[in-house]
Amino acid sequence: MDLTNWAGNVRFRASRIATPATVDDVRDILSQPGHVRALGTGHSFSLIADTEATLVSTTGLVAPPEIDADARTVTVGAGTRYGHLARALEERGWALSNLASLPHISIGGAIATGTHGSGDGVGTLSSTVAGLELVTPTGDVLTLRRGDEMFDGAVVSLGALGIVTRVTLDIEPSFEVRQRLYEQLPIETALAHFDALMGAAYSVSLFLRWTDPDVIDQVWTKSRAEEAPTIPGDPAPATAPRHMLAGVSPDACTPQLGDPGRWLDRLPHFRLSHTPSSGAELQSEHLVPRRHAVAAIRALRELADDIAPLIQVTEIRSMRADRLWLSPAYETDAVGLHFTWLPDQPAVEAVVARIEAALAAFDARSHWGKLSTMTAAARAAVWPRLGEFAALTRELDPERRMRNPYLGFLDEI
Repeated sequence: MDLTNWAGNVRFRASRIATPATVDDVRDILSQPGHVRALGTGHSFSLIADTEATLVSTTGLVAPPEIDADARTVTVGAGTRYGHLARALEERGWALSNLASLPHISIGGAIATGTHGSGDGVGTLSSTVAGLELVTPTGDVLTLRRGDEMFDGAVVSLGALGIVTRVTLDIEPSFEVRQRLYEQLPIETALAHFDALMGAAYSVSLFLRWTDPDVIDQVWTKSRAEEAPTIPGDPAPATAPRHMLAGVSPDACTPQLGDPGRWLDRLPHFRLSHTPSSGAELQSEHLVPRRHAVAAIRALRELADDIAPLIQVTEIRSMRADRLWLSPAYETDAVGLHFTWLPDQPAVEAVVARIEAALAAFDARSHWGKLSTMTAAARAAVWPRLGEFAALTRELDPERRMRNPYLGFLDEI
């Protein structure tokens, strides 16, 4: 089998790939001996989904959406892509509060790795999970609801507890969004007014290309249609659509010049109908508590000479605190420092190690699905519930069938 992730930097070693369509299919796969890992759309850059044995593709777990209007929830197959769910919700007058940059990613994979969208008042994608249906490695089917004893540990699961088959998400009435871009904001202005800047719209993203580490190249704002952002420093509005990468056509990007549109057509950076890039990139992301954000960004500027030769773009985003054990925003409002790198993995990993060393003083948590050099001890220091999560994996997976080398750190906790 010759199967890679989206970026091509991970070549999966699995001897078998299975594509279940029902809970019974999943139980049948798990009734057979050997290690098992789940695979969503393959947008992780780490080895989190790798295995030498059975790889379970969730692409067939796409049960149609079931809306509970009274509870304001939707239940859907875990393999469903966010963009496809968004279309189905919009047709019925409903919306999700948040979407990631890419609407192409699967719901199950995104929540298992703690993936997020952006917004001071908006939680991570996993924070909108109201319920899960999970098939454990022993074949039991667990239905967990928000408030259940196991729930907060089972949402951002790293795929270590079993195969998630269905997910219930919070929804709200459909709404319109305006996306506006601004250019060339001095970084010192951004840092001096950081809270006002990140709170200027429903969602704000700052993009740096590091050709000039003293400038934020682009500020992307997404506002409810009736609101207008006020950006500190009054940077110039973009007069034409832009891509966050220099010299790249903006055709794949969502509309940016202030015209109101449906939430699903503005909250992601990229259109579902377009492939945002060729995948010739690597990514890392390091999430710090909001109180440390300005100091952490200043620490990154000290590494500009190391970052610049390998970087395509850096994005800075914010998110609201939650209670999910392995979430990047566990018990803290957080700021994500996201790096899209050139596809030179040895060189990138060396720089990522320097970044993580520099950000260690700021309690940085690295994204589970992206490149990282964090040790088990470093992870345990910033995720205080990691030991309890390791115990939960032993309870639900006593034979460690869902483990792989990436998850080896759980045995060191």
